[in-house]
Amino acid sequence: MVETAAPRNLRFAVIGAGMAGVLSAVKLTQAGLTDVTVYEKGDRIGGTWRENTYPGLACDVPSHLYSYSFHLNPDWSHVYSPGDEIRGYFERVAREYDVEARIRFNDEVARCDFVDGRWHLETVNGHQDVVDVVIAATGVLHHPRYPDIDGIDTFAGKVFHSARWDHSVEIDGARLGIVGTGSTAVQMVVALVDRVARLSLFQRTAQWVMPSTNPPYSDDDKRNFRDDPTRLAGLRDHLSQRFDGFADGIVDATSPLMRMVADACRANLEDNVADPELRERLRPDYQAACKRLIAAEGFYDAIQHPNAELVTEKIAGVEPEGVRTVDGRLHELDVLVLATGFKVDAFMRPMRVTGRNGTRLEEVWAQRPNAYLSISIPNFPNFFMLNGPNGPVGNFSLIGVAELQLGYIMQLVDRLRAGECREISATAEAMEHHEAARVEAAKSTVWSTGCRSWYLDDRGVPAVWPWPFTRFREEMAAPKMDAFDVV
Repeated sequence: MVETAAPRNLRFAVIGAGMAGVLSAVKLTQAGLTDVTVYEKGDRIGGTWRENTYPGLACDVPSHLYSYSFHLNPDWSHVYSPGDEIRGYFERVAREYDVEARIRFNDEVARCDFVDGRWHLETVNGHQDVVDVVIAATGVLHHPRYPDIDGIDTFAGKVFHSARWDHSVEIDGARLGIVGTGSTAVQMVVALVDRVARLSLFQRTAQWVMPSTNPPYSDDDKRNFRDDPTRLAGLRDHLSQRFDGFADGIVDATSPLMRMVADACRANLEDNVADPELRERLRPDYQAACKRLIAAEGFYDAIQHPNAELVTEKIAGVEPEGVRTVDGRLHELDVLVLATGFKVDAFMRPMRVTGRNGTRLEEVWAQRPNAYLSISIPNFPNFFMLNGPNGPVGNFSLIGVAELQLGYIMQLVDRLRAGECREISATAEAMEHHEAARVEAAKSTVWSTGCRSWYLDDRGVPAVWPWPFTRFREEMAAPKMDAFDVV
Protein backbone atom coordinates (compact mmCIF):
# COMPACT_ATOMS: atom_id res chain seq x y z
CA MET A 1 0.00 0.00 0.00
CA VAL A 2 1.42 3.39 -1.04
CA GLU A 3 1.17 6.05 1.62
CA THR A 4 0.07 9.49 0.57
CA ALA A 5 1.16 12.67 2.26
CA ALA A 6 -1.31 14.33 4.59
CA PRO A 7 -2.86 17.53 3.21
CA ARG A 8 -1.05 20.66 4.35
CA ASN A 9 -2.75 23.54 6.07
CA LEU A 10 -1.32 26.38 4.06
CA ARG A 11 -1.11 29.96 5.22
CA PHE A 12 -1.44 32.73 2.59
CA ALA A 13 -0.54 36.38 2.31
CA VAL A 14 -2.25 38.38 -0.42
CA ILE A 15 -0.60 41.71 -1.10
CA GLY A 16 -3.09 44.32 -2.24
CA ALA A 17 -6.84 44.75 -1.75
CA GLY A 18 -7.72 45.94 -5.22
CA MET A 19 -9.54 43.97 -7.87
CA ALA A 20 -7.07 41.06 -7.91
CA GLY A 21 -6.58 40.94 -4.15
CA VAL A 22 -10.29 40.70 -3.44
CA LEU A 23 -10.55 38.02 -6.13
CA SER A 24 -7.73 36.02 -4.52
CA ALA A 25 -9.24 36.14 -1.04
CA VAL A 26 -12.65 35.05 -2.33
CA LYS A 27 -11.35 32.13 -4.37
CA LEU A 28 -8.92 30.89 -1.71
CA THR A 29 -11.59 30.79 0.97
CA GLN A 30 -14.09 29.16 -1.39
CA ALA A 31 -11.50 26.41 -1.92
CA GLY A 32 -11.32 25.85 1.83
CA LEU A 33 -8.01 27.71 2.21
CA THR A 34 -9.15 30.02 4.96
CA ASP A 35 -5.85 31.03 6.59
CA VAL A 36 -5.56 34.16 4.45
CA THR A 37 -4.37 37.65 5.34
CA VAL A 38 -4.68 40.51 2.85
CA TYR A 39 -2.19 43.35 3.28
CA GLU A 40 -3.31 46.72 1.96
CA LYS A 41 -1.21 49.89 1.99
CA GLY A 42 -4.30 52.12 1.77
CA ASP A 43 -7.20 52.73 4.10
CA ARG A 44 -9.83 51.00 2.01
CA ILE A 45 -10.50 48.56 -0.82
CA GLY A 46 -10.26 49.49 -4.47
CA GLY A 47 -6.72 49.56 -5.84
CA THR A 48 -6.53 51.88 -8.83
CA TRP A 49 -10.18 52.80 -8.21
CA ARG A 50 -9.21 54.04 -4.76
CA GLU A 51 -6.13 55.87 -5.98
CA ASN A 52 -7.92 57.64 -8.85
CA THR A 53 -10.85 59.93 -8.04
CA TYR A 54 -10.49 62.60 -10.71
CA PRO A 55 -13.57 64.12 -12.39
CA GLY A 56 -14.76 62.03 -15.32
CA LEU A 57 -13.10 58.82 -14.13
CA ALA A 58 -14.55 55.73 -15.80
CA CYS A 59 -13.39 52.35 -17.06
CA ASP A 60 -12.84 51.93 -20.80
CA VAL A 61 -14.07 48.33 -20.62
CA PRO A 62 -17.84 47.77 -20.47
CA SER A 63 -18.96 47.31 -16.88
CA HIS A 64 -20.70 44.01 -17.51
CA LEU A 65 -17.36 42.62 -18.66
CA TYR A 66 -15.31 44.44 -16.03
CA SER A 67 -17.01 42.34 -13.34
CA TYR A 68 -16.20 39.09 -11.58
CA SER A 69 -17.68 36.12 -13.43
CA PHE A 70 -18.96 34.75 -10.10
CA HIS A 71 -20.64 38.01 -9.04
CA LEU A 72 -22.31 39.73 -11.97
CA ASN A 73 -23.94 43.06 -11.25
CA PRO A 74 -27.37 43.79 -12.77
CA ASP A 75 -27.34 47.38 -11.53
CA TRP A 76 -24.54 49.07 -13.45
CA SER A 77 -25.71 52.58 -14.28
CA HIS A 78 -24.01 52.88 -17.67
CA VAL A 79 -22.29 50.79 -20.30
CA TYR A 80 -19.03 52.31 -19.00
CA SER A 81 -19.71 53.08 -15.36
CA PRO A 82 -17.93 55.78 -13.33
CA GLY A 83 -15.03 55.06 -11.03
CA ASP A 84 -16.83 55.51 -7.72
CA GLU A 85 -19.42 52.96 -8.82
CA ILE A 86 -16.69 50.48 -9.73
CA ARG A 87 -14.99 50.97 -6.37
CA GLY A 88 -18.36 50.48 -4.67
CA TYR A 89 -18.79 47.20 -6.55
CA PHE A 90 -15.47 45.86 -5.22
CA GLU A 91 -16.32 47.02 -1.71
CA ARG A 92 -19.69 45.27 -1.93
CA VAL A 93 -18.11 42.01 -3.13
CA ALA A 94 -15.56 42.19 -0.30
CA ARG A 95 -18.34 42.61 2.26
CA GLU A 96 -20.56 39.88 0.85
CA TYR A 97 -17.71 37.36 0.74
CA ASP A 98 -16.34 38.39 4.14
CA VAL A 99 -13.04 39.56 2.68
CA GLU A 100 -12.91 42.75 4.74
CA ALA A 101 -12.35 40.77 7.95
CA ARG A 102 -9.11 39.40 6.45
CA ILE A 103 -7.62 42.75 5.42
CA ARG A 104 -4.98 44.66 7.33
CA PHE A 105 -5.50 48.22 6.11
CA ASN A 106 -2.78 50.89 6.24
CA ASP A 107 -0.20 48.12 6.55
CA GLU A 108 2.09 48.12 3.54
CA VAL A 109 4.41 45.15 3.12
CA ALA A 110 8.01 46.36 3.20
CA ARG A 111 9.80 43.06 2.65
CA CYS A 112 9.29 39.38 1.92
CA ASP A 113 12.13 36.94 2.66
CA PHE A 114 12.10 33.24 1.77
CA VAL A 115 13.67 31.48 4.78
CA ASP A 116 13.61 27.74 5.50
CA GLY A 117 10.84 27.09 2.99
CA ARG A 118 8.45 29.83 4.11
CA TRP A 119 7.92 33.51 3.40
CA HIS A 120 8.70 35.94 6.22
CA LEU A 121 6.90 39.26 5.81
CA GLU A 122 7.44 42.56 7.54
CA THR A 123 5.27 45.65 7.10
CA VAL A 124 6.20 49.31 7.35
CA ASN A 125 4.44 49.31 10.73
CA GLY A 126 6.71 46.55 12.03
CA HIS A 127 4.12 43.76 11.87
CA GLN A 128 5.66 40.37 11.06
CA ASP A 129 4.08 37.30 9.54
CA VAL A 130 5.20 33.90 8.25
CA VAL A 131 3.26 32.27 5.40
CA ASP A 132 3.58 29.39 2.96
CA VAL A 133 2.35 31.19 -0.16
CA VAL A 134 2.39 34.81 -1.30
CA ILE A 135 0.07 36.15 -3.99
CA ALA A 136 1.18 39.59 -5.16
CA ALA A 137 -1.95 41.38 -6.33
CA THR A 138 -0.28 44.78 -6.33
CA GLY A 139 -1.55 45.99 -9.68
CA VAL A 140 0.09 48.11 -12.34
CA LEU A 141 -1.39 51.62 -12.18
CA HIS A 142 -0.62 52.76 -8.64
CA HIS A 143 2.79 54.49 -8.61
CA PRO A 144 2.27 57.92 -10.25
CA ARG A 145 4.87 59.08 -12.76
CA TYR A 146 5.75 62.73 -12.34
CA PRO A 147 7.19 64.67 -15.28
CA ASP A 148 10.56 66.35 -15.09
CA ILE A 149 9.53 69.95 -15.76
CA ASP A 150 11.74 72.84 -14.74
CA GLY A 151 10.25 75.16 -12.14
CA ILE A 152 7.23 73.06 -11.28
CA ASP A 153 7.87 73.62 -7.56
CA THR A 154 7.63 77.39 -8.08
CA PHE A 155 4.02 77.35 -9.30
CA ALA A 156 1.94 79.67 -7.13
CA GLY A 157 -1.30 77.80 -7.81
CA LYS A 158 -2.21 74.22 -6.99
CA VAL A 159 -0.42 71.37 -8.75
CA PHE A 160 -1.08 67.65 -8.30
CA HIS A 161 -1.06 64.34 -10.16
CA SER A 162 -4.37 63.09 -11.53
CA ALA A 163 -4.04 60.00 -9.29
CA ARG A 164 -3.67 62.27 -6.25
CA TRP A 165 -6.62 64.54 -6.96
CA ASP A 166 -6.94 67.32 -4.39
CA HIS A 167 -10.67 67.68 -3.80
CA SER A 168 -10.11 70.72 -1.59
CA VAL A 169 -9.10 72.73 -4.67
CA GLU A 170 -11.85 74.80 -6.26
CA ILE A 171 -12.08 73.89 -9.93
CA ASP A 172 -15.20 75.80 -10.92
CA GLY A 173 -14.22 79.07 -12.58
CA ALA A 174 -10.50 78.28 -12.43
CA ARG A 175 -7.91 78.51 -15.18
CA LEU A 176 -6.99 74.84 -15.51
CA GLY A 177 -4.00 73.27 -17.20
CA ILE A 178 -3.76 69.55 -17.91
CA VAL A 179 -0.47 67.93 -18.94
CA GLY A 180 -0.96 64.76 -20.97
CA THR A 181 -3.41 63.40 -23.53
CA GLY A 182 -4.02 59.80 -22.49
CA SER A 183 -7.36 58.37 -21.36
CA THR A 184 -7.20 60.17 -18.02
CA ALA A 185 -6.66 63.58 -19.59
CA VAL A 186 -9.35 63.00 -22.19
CA GLN A 187 -11.88 62.03 -19.51
CA MET A 188 -11.01 65.11 -17.46
CA VAL A 189 -11.31 67.47 -20.42
CA VAL A 190 -14.82 66.21 -21.16
CA ALA A 191 -15.86 66.41 -17.51
CA LEU A 192 -14.39 69.84 -16.69
CA VAL A 193 -14.51 72.02 -19.80
CA ASP A 194 -17.94 73.42 -18.87
CA ARG A 195 -16.89 74.11 -15.28
CA VAL A 196 -13.67 76.04 -15.72
CA ALA A 197 -12.97 79.55 -16.94
CA ARG A 198 -10.18 78.32 -19.18
CA LEU A 199 -8.81 74.89 -20.02
CA SER A 200 -5.37 74.43 -21.53
CA LEU A 201 -4.51 70.90 -22.63
CA PHE A 202 -0.75 70.48 -23.06
CA GLN A 203 -0.25 67.78 -25.67
CA ARG A 204 3.07 66.08 -26.24
CA THR A 205 1.65 63.38 -28.51
CA ALA A 206 -1.67 63.32 -30.33
CA GLN A 207 -3.93 60.34 -29.65
CA TRP A 208 -6.28 58.37 -31.84
CA VAL A 209 -9.78 58.39 -30.35
CA MET A 210 -12.32 55.69 -31.12
CA PRO A 211 -15.92 56.89 -31.38
CA SER A 212 -17.84 55.75 -28.35
CA THR A 213 -21.16 56.27 -26.62
CA ASN A 214 -22.02 55.64 -23.00
CA PRO A 215 -25.78 55.25 -22.67
CA PRO A 216 -27.33 54.66 -19.25
CA TYR A 217 -29.12 51.45 -18.42
CA SER A 218 -32.82 52.02 -17.77
CA ASP A 219 -34.69 50.71 -14.75
CA ASP A 220 -36.29 48.16 -17.07
CA ASP A 221 -32.84 46.99 -18.23
CA LYS A 222 -31.70 46.49 -14.65
CA ARG A 223 -34.91 44.73 -13.65
CA ASN A 224 -34.60 42.37 -16.61
CA PHE A 225 -31.00 41.58 -15.66
CA ARG A 226 -32.06 40.88 -12.07
CA ASP A 227 -35.06 38.76 -13.07
CA ASP A 228 -33.18 36.77 -15.70
CA PRO A 229 -29.57 36.01 -14.68
CA THR A 230 -29.05 34.09 -17.93
CA ARG A 231 -29.54 37.34 -19.84
CA LEU A 232 -26.86 38.98 -17.72
CA ALA A 233 -24.46 36.06 -18.21
CA GLY A 234 -25.18 36.07 -21.93
CA LEU A 235 -24.32 39.76 -22.19
CA ARG A 236 -21.01 39.17 -20.41
CA ASP A 237 -20.20 36.24 -22.68
CA HIS A 238 -21.03 38.33 -25.75
CA LEU A 239 -18.76 41.16 -24.56
CA SER A 240 -16.01 38.69 -23.74
CA GLN A 241 -16.12 37.25 -27.25
CA ARG A 242 -15.97 40.74 -28.76
CA PHE A 243 -12.96 41.70 -26.67
CA ASP A 244 -11.24 38.39 -27.32
CA GLY A 245 -11.65 39.13 -31.02
CA PHE A 246 -10.17 42.58 -30.56
CA ALA A 247 -7.24 41.10 -28.66
CA ASP A 248 -6.68 38.56 -31.41
CA GLY A 249 -6.72 41.29 -34.06
CA ILE A 250 -4.42 43.71 -32.28
CA VAL A 251 -1.50 41.27 -32.18
CA ASP A 252 -1.34 41.47 -35.99
CA ALA A 253 -0.65 45.04 -37.08
CA THR A 254 -1.87 44.24 -40.62
CA SER A 255 -5.11 42.51 -39.64
CA PRO A 256 -8.45 43.61 -41.15
CA LEU A 257 -9.60 44.56 -37.65
CA MET A 258 -6.72 47.02 -37.28
CA ARG A 259 -7.63 48.57 -40.63
CA MET A 260 -11.22 48.95 -39.45
CA VAL A 261 -10.05 50.54 -36.19
CA ALA A 262 -7.82 52.96 -38.09
CA ASP A 263 -10.67 53.91 -40.43
CA ALA A 264 -13.05 54.50 -37.52
CA CYS A 265 -10.55 56.67 -35.65
CA ARG A 266 -9.73 58.69 -38.76
CA ALA A 267 -13.41 59.27 -39.53
CA ASN A 268 -14.05 60.25 -35.92
CA LEU A 269 -11.41 62.97 -36.17
CA GLU A 270 -12.32 64.24 -39.62
CA ASP A 271 -16.07 64.25 -39.06
CA ASN A 272 -15.98 65.98 -35.69
CA VAL A 273 -13.23 68.61 -35.80
CA ALA A 274 -14.22 71.53 -38.02
CA ASP A 275 -11.06 73.66 -37.90
CA PRO A 276 -8.54 72.12 -40.32
CA GLU A 277 -5.57 73.50 -38.39
CA LEU A 278 -6.79 72.06 -35.09
CA ARG A 279 -7.68 68.81 -36.83
CA GLU A 280 -4.11 68.35 -38.04
CA ARG A 281 -2.68 69.09 -34.60
CA LEU A 282 -4.96 66.40 -33.20
CA ARG A 283 -3.96 63.90 -35.90
CA PRO A 284 -1.38 61.31 -34.71
CA ASP A 285 1.50 60.30 -36.99
CA TYR A 286 1.38 56.62 -35.97
CA GLN A 287 -0.95 53.68 -36.50
CA ALA A 288 -4.16 53.57 -34.49
CA ALA A 289 -3.88 51.29 -31.41
CA CYS A 290 -0.07 51.57 -31.33
CA LYS A 291 -0.71 53.37 -28.05
CA ARG A 292 -3.52 52.21 -25.81
CA LEU A 293 -6.61 53.08 -27.76
CA ILE A 294 -8.78 55.82 -26.27
CA ALA A 295 -12.52 55.24 -26.42
CA ALA A 296 -14.20 58.49 -25.47
CA GLU A 297 -17.46 60.27 -25.99
CA GLY A 298 -17.36 64.02 -26.49
CA PHE A 299 -13.64 64.74 -26.47
CA TYR A 300 -13.51 66.44 -29.85
CA ASP A 301 -16.52 68.58 -28.92
CA ALA A 302 -14.89 69.48 -25.61
CA ILE A 303 -11.53 70.52 -27.07
CA GLN A 304 -13.39 72.79 -29.52
CA HIS A 305 -15.23 74.51 -26.68
CA PRO A 306 -14.70 78.32 -26.73
CA ASN A 307 -12.78 78.26 -23.45
CA ALA A 308 -10.59 75.25 -24.36
CA GLU A 309 -7.19 75.34 -26.02
CA LEU A 310 -4.96 72.59 -27.34
CA VAL A 311 -1.34 73.56 -26.70
CA THR A 312 1.12 71.64 -28.85
CA GLU A 313 4.25 73.73 -28.28
CA LYS A 314 6.65 72.01 -25.89
CA ILE A 315 6.71 73.08 -22.28
CA ALA A 316 9.83 75.11 -21.47
CA GLY A 317 9.09 75.31 -17.76
CA VAL A 318 6.67 76.27 -15.04
CA GLU A 319 6.66 79.71 -13.41
CA PRO A 320 4.64 81.04 -10.46
CA GLU A 321 1.96 82.35 -12.82
CA GLY A 322 1.66 79.31 -15.06
CA VAL A 323 3.29 77.26 -17.83
CA ARG A 324 5.65 78.80 -20.36
CA THR A 325 6.04 77.07 -23.69
CA VAL A 326 9.07 77.15 -25.97
CA ASP A 327 7.49 79.82 -28.16
CA GLY A 328 7.82 82.20 -25.21
CA ARG A 329 4.13 82.30 -24.35
CA LEU A 330 3.02 82.19 -20.72
CA HIS A 331 -0.18 80.22 -20.13
CA GLU A 332 -1.55 81.71 -16.92
CA LEU A 333 -3.13 79.10 -14.65
CA ASP A 334 -4.68 78.62 -11.24
CA VAL A 335 -4.53 74.80 -11.20
CA LEU A 336 -2.13 72.43 -12.96
CA VAL A 337 -2.98 68.72 -13.19
CA LEU A 338 -0.35 66.19 -14.21
CA ALA A 339 -2.08 63.41 -16.15
CA THR A 340 1.26 61.79 -16.86
CA GLY A 341 0.60 58.16 -16.08
CA PHE A 342 2.25 55.61 -13.85
CA LYS A 343 5.49 53.73 -13.29
CA VAL A 344 4.13 50.63 -14.96
CA ASP A 345 7.32 48.61 -14.43
CA ALA A 346 7.22 48.92 -10.63
CA PHE A 347 4.69 46.14 -9.85
CA MET A 348 5.29 45.17 -6.19
CA ARG A 349 8.35 47.39 -5.83
CA PRO A 350 9.62 49.20 -3.73
CA MET A 351 8.82 46.18 -1.56
CA ARG A 352 12.02 44.21 -0.99
CA VAL A 353 11.65 40.57 -2.03
CA THR A 354 14.40 38.02 -1.38
CA GLY A 355 14.00 34.50 -2.70
CA ARG A 356 15.90 31.24 -2.50
CA ASN A 357 19.63 31.48 -1.61
CA GLY A 358 19.39 35.22 -1.04
CA THR A 359 18.29 36.02 -4.58
CA ARG A 360 17.14 39.66 -4.60
CA LEU A 361 14.23 40.59 -6.87
CA GLU A 362 15.71 44.03 -7.42
CA GLU A 363 18.83 42.41 -8.86
CA VAL A 364 16.85 39.90 -10.96
CA TRP A 365 14.83 42.80 -12.33
CA ALA A 366 17.79 45.18 -12.66
CA GLN A 367 17.26 45.50 -16.42
CA ARG A 368 13.51 45.05 -16.55
CA PRO A 369 10.74 43.02 -14.88
CA ASN A 370 10.06 39.55 -16.17
CA ALA A 371 8.16 36.45 -15.10
CA TYR A 372 7.09 33.16 -16.60
CA LEU A 373 3.59 33.71 -17.99
CA SER A 374 3.60 36.89 -15.87
CA ILE A 375 2.98 34.69 -12.82
CA SER A 376 6.16 33.03 -11.46
CA ILE A 377 9.84 33.99 -11.13
CA PRO A 378 12.69 31.46 -10.91
CA ASN A 379 14.12 31.10 -7.39
CA PHE A 380 11.07 32.71 -5.79
CA PRO A 381 9.13 29.60 -4.73
CA ASN A 382 5.45 29.81 -3.83
CA PHE A 383 5.41 33.50 -4.80
CA PHE A 384 2.85 34.18 -7.51
CA MET A 385 1.72 37.35 -9.27
CA LEU A 386 -1.56 38.42 -10.79
CA ASN A 387 -1.27 40.78 -13.75
CA GLY A 388 2.50 40.63 -13.47
CA PRO A 389 5.10 41.58 -16.12
CA ASN A 390 4.40 41.05 -19.83
CA GLY A 391 0.85 39.84 -19.44
CA PRO A 392 -2.27 40.81 -21.39
CA VAL A 393 -2.83 44.48 -20.58
CA GLY A 394 -4.40 45.71 -23.82
CA ASN A 395 -7.87 47.14 -24.25
CA PHE A 396 -9.73 44.37 -22.46
CA SER A 397 -10.79 43.33 -18.96
CA LEU A 398 -8.00 42.71 -16.46
CA ILE A 399 -10.57 40.98 -14.28
CA GLY A 400 -10.86 38.23 -16.87
CA VAL A 401 -7.08 38.00 -17.05
CA ALA A 402 -6.74 37.79 -13.27
CA GLU A 403 -9.42 35.10 -13.00
CA LEU A 404 -7.61 32.94 -15.56
CA GLN A 405 -4.26 33.47 -13.84
CA LEU A 406 -5.66 32.69 -10.42
CA GLY A 407 -7.19 29.47 -11.74
CA TYR A 408 -3.71 28.52 -12.96
CA ILE A 409 -2.13 29.42 -9.61
CA MET A 410 -4.75 27.41 -7.72
CA GLN A 411 -3.69 24.30 -9.62
CA LEU A 412 -0.12 24.84 -8.40
CA VAL A 413 -1.40 25.50 -4.88
CA ASP A 414 -3.32 22.21 -5.01
CA ARG A 415 -0.01 20.39 -5.39
CA LEU A 416 1.39 22.17 -2.35
CA ARG A 417 -1.78 21.53 -0.41
CA ALA A 418 -1.79 17.83 -1.27
CA GLY A 419 1.75 17.47 0.00
CA GLU A 420 3.12 16.49 -3.42
CA CYS A 421 5.82 19.13 -2.99
CA ARG A 422 6.78 22.04 -0.74
CA GLU A 423 8.14 24.55 -3.25
CA ILE A 424 7.13 25.52 -6.80
CA SER A 425 8.66 28.16 -9.03
CA ALA A 426 9.28 28.53 -12.73
CA THR A 427 12.61 27.30 -14.06
CA ALA A 428 15.06 29.80 -15.53
CA GLU A 429 15.01 27.84 -18.79
CA ALA A 430 11.23 28.04 -19.07
CA MET A 431 11.21 31.77 -18.44
CA GLU A 432 14.05 32.42 -20.88
CA HIS A 433 12.39 30.34 -23.59
CA HIS A 434 9.06 32.06 -23.04
CA GLU A 435 10.66 35.50 -23.09
CA ALA A 436 12.59 34.84 -26.31
CA ALA A 437 9.41 33.68 -28.04
CA ARG A 438 7.46 36.63 -26.64
CA VAL A 439 9.99 39.21 -27.85
CA GLU A 440 10.01 37.69 -31.33
CA ALA A 441 6.21 37.59 -31.54
CA ALA A 442 5.94 41.20 -30.30
CA LYS A 443 7.62 42.44 -33.49
CA SER A 444 4.45 41.88 -35.52
CA THR A 445 2.04 43.49 -33.08
CA VAL A 446 0.49 46.92 -33.51
CA TRP A 447 2.45 48.14 -30.46
CA SER A 448 5.69 47.80 -32.47
CA THR A 449 4.62 50.03 -35.36
CA GLY A 450 6.53 53.15 -34.38
CA CYS A 451 5.12 55.08 -31.43
CA ARG A 452 6.21 55.74 -27.87
CA SER A 453 3.89 54.26 -25.28
CA TRP A 454 3.80 52.90 -21.76
CA TYR A 455 3.56 49.43 -23.28
CA LEU A 456 7.23 49.59 -24.37
CA ASP A 457 10.11 48.50 -22.16
CA ASP A 458 13.61 50.01 -22.07
CA ARG A 459 14.47 48.17 -25.32
CA GLY A 460 11.40 49.45 -27.13
CA VAL A 461 9.85 45.96 -26.97
CA PRO A 462 6.15 45.83 -26.04
CA ALA A 463 5.97 44.47 -22.50
CA VAL A 464 2.70 42.67 -23.18
CA TRP A 465 1.27 39.33 -24.25
CA PRO A 466 1.84 39.30 -28.05
CA TRP A 467 -0.29 36.31 -29.06
CA PRO A 468 -4.05 35.83 -29.50
CA PHE A 469 -6.02 35.85 -26.28
CA THR A 470 -7.26 32.37 -27.12
CA ARG A 471 -3.68 31.19 -26.66
CA PHE A 472 -3.57 32.83 -23.24
CA ARG A 473 -6.72 30.95 -22.26
CA GLU A 474 -5.12 27.72 -23.43
CA GLU A 475 -1.93 28.39 -21.45
CA MET A 476 -3.94 29.16 -18.32
CA ALA A 477 -5.99 25.96 -18.58
CA ALA A 478 -3.31 23.80 -16.93
CA PRO A 479 0.33 24.35 -15.87
CA LYS A 480 3.01 22.56 -17.86
CA MET A 481 4.86 21.11 -14.89
CA ASP A 482 8.12 20.59 -16.79
CA ALA A 483 8.37 24.40 -16.77
CA PHE A 484 8.54 24.41 -12.96
CA ASP A 485 11.21 23.66 -10.41
CA VAL A 486 9.38 21.42 -7.92
CA VAL A 487 10.98 20.58 -4.56
